Amino acid sequence: MSLAQGRGWDVQVIATPSALDFIDVEALERQTGNPVRWRYRKPGEPRAPLSDAIIVAPATYNTVNKWAHGISDTYALGVLAEAPGMGTPIVVLPFVNSALAGRHAFKESVSTLRSEGVRFVTGYGERPPRSEGDDRFPWELALREVERAG
Repeated sequence: MSLAQGRGWDVQVIATPSALDFIDVEALERQTGNPVRWRYRKPGEPRAPLSDAIIVAPATYNTVNKWAHGISDTYALGVLAEAPGMGTPIVVLPFVNSALAGRHAFKESVSTLRSEGVRFVTGYGERPPRSEGDDRFPWELALREVERAG
């Protein structure tokens, strides 16, 4: 996040409900100055601004497969479902072990999303390190890819 902010980007975090168990929502909100969004807004709540670009990370097996098949059962997947149709550049950092990445269903999902202009960053190893710091997850690769896409 700090890498994107260092480039002058306004960062908005959208999490799945499952991710809420693994992230520090308050710290992310302090760092970004934006609320972490994870559910559809209630009537009267402000809309989230449209994104100039989206980085999906870590992109799990479930997220990639649901997204490719049009399943929009969370706010995050709803945003992703619309984004290709809106022309929003999207870069994905998969976080999937080799057993799951080798499955036909996953390969087909990646192919489907790529056919819609979604870019996948690979080649950083079977599984990127689990870390809370920008320095351990290959954020720089995703940021460069977004800049190329934009």
